Amino acid sequence: MISFSTSDLLVIIIFFLSVITIGFISGRKLGTEADDYLLSGRRVGLFLFILTNVSTWYGGILGVGEFTYRYGIVSWFTQGLPYYIFAFLFALFLAKKIRGASLFTIPDKLTEVYGKKAGLISAIFVFILVSPAPYLLMTANLISLIFKTGILISLILGLILSIIYLLQGGFKANVFTDSFQFFVMFGGFILILIFAFSKYGGMEFLSSNLPASHLKITGGASPTFIIVWFLIALWTFADPGFHQRCYAAKSGNVAVKGILISIIFWAFFDFLTTSTGLYSRAVLPNITQPVQSYPLLAEKVLGPGLKGIFYAALFATIMSTLNSFLFLSGTTIGRDFIFRFSRNGKERKLKTYTIYGLIISGILSIAIAYFIPSVIEIWYTIGSFCIPGIILPVISSYYPKLRIPNKIIILEMIFASIGSILWFFIRENLMLGSLLNEIEPMLVGLTVAVVFHFYGIIARHSFSF
Repeated sequence: MISFSTSDLLVIIIFFLSVITIGFISGRKLGTEADDYLLSGRRVGLFLFILTNVSTWYGGILGVGEFTYRYGIVSWFTQGLPYYIFAFLFALFLAKKIRGASLFTIPDKLTEVYGKKAGLISAIFVFILVSPAPYLLMTANLISLIFKTGILISLILGLILSIIYLLQGGFKANVFTDSFQFFVMFGGFILILIFAFSKYGGMEFLSSNLPASHLKITGGASPTFIIVWFLIALWTFADPGFHQRCYAAKSGNVAVKGILISIIFWAFFDFLTTSTGLYSRAVLPNITQPVQSYPLLAEKVLGPGLKGIFYAALFATIMSTLNSFLFLSGTTIGRDFIFRFSRNGKERKLKTYTIYGLIISGILSIAIAYFIPSVIEIWYTIGSFCIPGIILPVISSYYPKLRIPNKIIILEMIFASIGSILWFFIRENLMLGSLLNEIEPMLVGLTVAVVFHFYGIIARHSFSF
C-alpha cells in the first residue's frame, strides 16, 4: 500500500510550480524569428546542452525499474551500454555535420538531399517515433496514484503541466525546465540509494538476496535478445532529439563535447537506477507489479517529505522527456507538415505553425494514452517498424559517398518498414520453427534496408560511368 503525507504532497506541488515558473520566466524575452522559438537562437552553450541532453534520455524510468527488477543488470547491458557506444559514434561522425547544416529537423535534411517525397516519408516516421503519448501516460499514472484522480483527468493535468510554458517559450523553455529537472532526478535517486544502502548494506546484502542471474551481465538472456536491443540502440543515429540539440548548439564543438560528456552522466544515472532496481528486488522479492518497484521501495525506505522528493525525481525524469517529445512532435507537425503543405508557408509563421502542432500533438497524445494504456510494448513495436526505414537515409544524407538515387532511397524507406511489419505478423500468426521465431522484425527490416542501400550504391556508381 502506497500512502502520501501532507509534506510529500507539498514537495510534489512545489516541484510542479517550479517547473512552470522556470518555463515561463525563461521564455519571456524570446525573439520573433523561427530560430529563436524552435532552437533558442542556435545559442545553447555546453552546460545547458549537457543538462537537457541527459535529462531527456530517461522518460521510461518506470520501465527501467521493471526491467531491472525482473532481470537484473542485463537491463544496463542492453539499455545502457549500447546507447553509450552509438552516442559516442554519433558525436564523432555526425554531431558537427548536423550543426553545420543549420537546419531545423531530420526531414529538412532528407528533403535537401533526397527530395520532397523522402522528406515527407521521414516526417511520418519521425512523428511516430517522437509520440509523447507513452510519457504522458506514465505521468498521468503517477498523478493518479498520488492525487487519486481518474486517468482522463490525470492525462489532461499531465499535458497542461508539460505544454503550458512551451506554447510561449518554445525550445528555450524546454531547455531550462529540463536543466532544473536534471538536478531533481539525480538528487532523488541519490537520496533513495543512500537510504537503501544505510538500511540494508551493500554488495553483500544484494548478493545474498538476489537470484544469481540478476548479477550476471547477460542475465541468462539469449544472444538474439541481446543483439536486438543493441540494434534498437541504432535509433541514436536518427534520434530527433539529438539532431534538434545539435542544430541548437552554439557550435559544432559544443555539440560534440556535449554528447561525449553526456555519456558520463548517463553512465552514472544508470548506476543509480540499476542499483535502486536491484535493491527493490532484494528487499521486496514478491511484487506482483514490478513496474511499481521504485515506488514500493520508496515506501519501504523513505520517510515523509523524503518520499515526496523521490516522487518529484520520478516526475522530473519522465516530464523532461515528455516536454521534449511534445516539442519535437509539435515541430514535426508545424515544420514538416503544415509549413510544407501551406501554399503561403513562410519561415516567420513557423512559430504559429509549431504552436498549432503542439496543441494537435497534445490532443492526439491524450487520445492514444487513454485508448492504448500500454508503454513498453508500444516502444518495442514502433521502434522495430520505423527505425529500419530511417537509419541509413539519415546517415547517408551527411556522407555523400553513401548516398543513393532518390527513387531507391524511397523504396528502401518503404520496404524496410514493410519488411519489419510483415515479419511481425508472420511471426505472431504462423507456427514457425524455434530458430525462425527468434528472428526479430527489426532484423528483417534492417536486412531489407541494407540490401536496398547496397544496390543503390552500386546503381549510382554504375550510372556515373
